[in-house]
Amino acid sequence: MKEKNGSTGPIRDVRTLGTPKMLILGLQHMFAMFGATVLVPILVNSYGLPLSIQTTLFFAGIGTLFFHVCTRMKVPAFLGSSFAFLGGFAAVAGLDSGIYAGMDPAEKLQYACGGIVVAGLLYVVLALIIKAVGVHKVMHYLPPVVTGPIIILIGLNLAPSAVNNASTCWWLALVAMAIIIAANIWGRGMVKIIPILLGVVGAYVVAVIANACGATAWSFTADGPVAVPLMSFASVAESDLLGLQPFFTDFTGSIAKFDLTSILVMAPIAIASMMEHIGDMSAISATVGENFIEDPGLHRTLIGDGVATSLSAVFGGPANTTYGENTGVLVLSKVYDPRVIRLAAVYALVLSFSPMFAALVNSMPAAIVGGVSFILYGMISAIGVRNVVENRVDFTNSRNLIIAAVILVCGLGFTGGLTFVVGGVSITLTSLAIAAIAGIILNAVLPGNDFQFGQSESADTAASLGRY
Repeated sequence: MKEKNGSTGPIRDVRTLGTPKMLILGLQHMFAMFGATVLVPILVNSYGLPLSIQTTLFFAGIGTLFFHVCTRMKVPAFLGSSFAFLGGFAAVAGLDSGIYAGMDPAEKLQYACGGIVVAGLLYVVLALIIKAVGVHKVMHYLPPVVTGPIIILIGLNLAPSAVNNASTCWWLALVAMAIIIAANIWGRGMVKIIPILLGVVGAYVVAVIANACGATAWSFTADGPVAVPLMSFASVAESDLLGLQPFFTDFTGSIAKFDLTSILVMAPIAIASMMEHIGDMSAISATVGENFIEDPGLHRTLIGDGVATSLSAVFGGPANTTYGENTGVLVLSKVYDPRVIRLAAVYALVLSFSPMFAALVNSMPAAIVGGVSFILYGMISAIGVRNVVENRVDFTNSRNLIIAAVILVCGLGFTGGLTFVVGGVSITLTSLAIAAIAGIILNAVLPGNDFQFGQSESADTAASLGRY
């Protein structure tokens, strides 16, 4: 993109382009994050937990602005909904023992959010440790041989949910998948940056047309599959165009609640999400050409992300995370000014005040969610594989092989989790929590941990997570 002086270099002050272009660039970032951010509450709703789209958008905007304040307005990052915690939401939705037996889904969501509050605070703890002893010493105990398999498990544990949703209308799920694949592989420019959004919108338009022609979907009941209308717009017609988020209208029904079981479900996921954050900071640093891990510092970015996550969860929202989609927009536009990201955050805030918009999004058929999830959940696992490959984890080394093997078996084998009683209190560890704990302990006690954070084959760089 050219500045007024005719240069074609990166633009670090978007004000040189004028206000109209600045507003459009902010809208571009909002569209880049929109599909994935809104998809999280849609998926969580499919697990039976009523996570609000309005609340999600509101705290995506608030969280992003808070993150920018924490990082001294230097880092061009947007905080959207984290997919890493989807497995935790699904696990809490499935809890049916102790206090969770017969519990209302809305209250289960409150306990899930309580666990996310604690997970966000773990970011702050890690940030303080990094500030005290340095990032290299801390990351020595969280190498890719631990974090990679954990990320792989997040996607694999969610796979049955994708199949269940897609099976309500396979042809529509395939339409969503086809659009995402076509946009991602053959798309150019912005089309390649927002394949999820295009897949959702494109499949939704097809669904509207098919619904008007009388198409149906399957609803699976205790008595077997039942044919139902593909879509229903009843909730859209009943919704107001403008309105407050649920935590404003029903504070006690939205505020987070705390229980050790839900904390142990959600908190270990922070290990994977923190590694995702560090990877995003490295990628943004490499893209922009500034070492944000050093200035403003990884401790500041972690605090910004962690506090934003806890703040969102306190009021019934999902965890936040830095978004790779917006890094892609930075590469595409070469506009590195964080002001553009802050504009996108304001747009998200504006959309969060429309119940009708939230109802329209919620009218999406489950099959579209399933089709998108086919790609998305697989990509989560693939990111874990990439984490292992890019950091050159040596699986000819017995130590690394044992750690990865134990993590994978724990994550896939403990399908119902592990329940035990301490002091009369029933505590349940999910498979993902067991896997994370086992991996961290094994990595700490087994000899031969030679992972070095921040080192590539040539030199230390902001874009390198490390090597063995």
